[in-house]
Amino acid sequence: MKILAGDIGGTKTLLAVIEVGGTQVQVVHEATYPSRGYATFEALLGEFLSGIETPGHAAFGIAGPVQGRVAQTTNLPWRIDADALRRQSGFAHCTLLNDLEATAYGLPALGADDLLTLQPGMANAGGNAAVIAAGTGLGEAGLFWDGQNHCPFATEGGHASFSPGDELEIEFLRHLRQRHRHVSWERVVSGMGLLSLHEFLCLYRHAAVPQWLADEMRSGDAAASIAAAALSGRDEICVETLHRFVRLYGAEAANLALKAMSRGGLYLGGGIAPKILPLLQDGAFLDAFLNKGRMRPLLEAMPVKVILNDRAALFGSALRAAQLANMPT
Repeated sequence: MKILAGDIGGTKTLLAVIEVGGTQVQVVHEATYPSRGYATFEALLGEFLSGIETPGHAAFGIAGPVQGRVAQTTNLPWRIDADALRRQSGFAHCTLLNDLEATAYGLPALGADDLLTLQPGMANAGGNAAVIAAGTGLGEAGLFWDGQNHCPFATEGGHASFSPGDELEIEFLRHLRQRHRHVSWERVVSGMGLLSLHEFLCLYRHAAVPQWLADEMRSGDAAASIAAAALSGRDEICVETLHRFVRLYGAEAANLALKAMSRGGLYLGGGIAPKILPLLQDGAFLDAFLNKGRMRPLLEAMPVKVILNDRAALFGSALRAAQLANMPT
C-alpha cells in the first residue's frame, strides 16, 4: 500500500510516498522543504504533489497539538485541517498526528542499526514506553502497553514548567523569566534552549563570545555552531553549555520516564541527540537521568536508547495511515 507521509517540523518539513507492508516501509519518493519558506502547508504540499500520482491515504506528523482533525503548529504560523487537505488533494483518507506520536508509531519500523543504547536496562524489560525529542522544540509522547501492543499517545509535556536542579539552574531560570512569562522545558532543552543557555553562561561567567564563534553563529545555525565548538573543545563556555544541556536533557527525560512509567524503554528522538552522541555517552546524561532519589533503581531498570534514523516520524505516519486504512469500516 502506498502512503503519503509527512514529518512537519518548525525548521524543515519532510514529505514522502512510502510503500508499507506490515511494519516494513520503503521510501518511493521524498523531498525536504524549509518550513518557514512557505506561508501555508497547503502551498508546500501542492508543490510536492505536482507531477506525481497522489496516494489515496495520507498522514502527517506535526510539531504541535492536534485537536480533532485540526492542528496549529507551535513554532510555525500554520493551521492544518485534515478535511480541507483531503478535499484539496483528493485523498480518500487523511490523518493528523502529533510528531512525537508519529515517532512512537514508527518504532516498529526501526532496525538495530537505527538505535544506539545508552542504558540496556533490565533484561526482557516490558511495559509502557516513552519518546522525548529535542530539536527546534521539545516533544514528548508515551506508548501505553495494553498487554499485547504498544498504543502511542501524544502529550505536550515539553511545555510543562521547567524545574531547576541546582543554584546555577536557579539563576538560569531567573534569566529566562526576564523574557518569558512561562518558562517551559522547551525553553531549556531545544535548539532555542541551547542558545539561551550559552547566552546565560557568557553573562554568568563574565565571558565574551570569541569573534570567530560570533561570526559562525551569525552566518549559519547558531546552535549548531555552539555544539560544534563544544565537541571540538575550542571554547570553554561552549563546552560548559553543551555539558549542562545534556544534564538538563537527562533530567527531563527521567521526569517523562517516571510519569509514563516507561519500564519498556525511553527513546531519544529529534535532531539534536544524534549530533551530540559523544556527550550523551560520556555519563552526564545518565547521571542526571538516574538522579531521582528513591526512584533510581526503577530508572536503572529502564532501557534508554537514541533513535539514529531521522525518518522515524515519517515512518510512523505511514504505518499509522496503513493501520487505519486496513481497519474494518
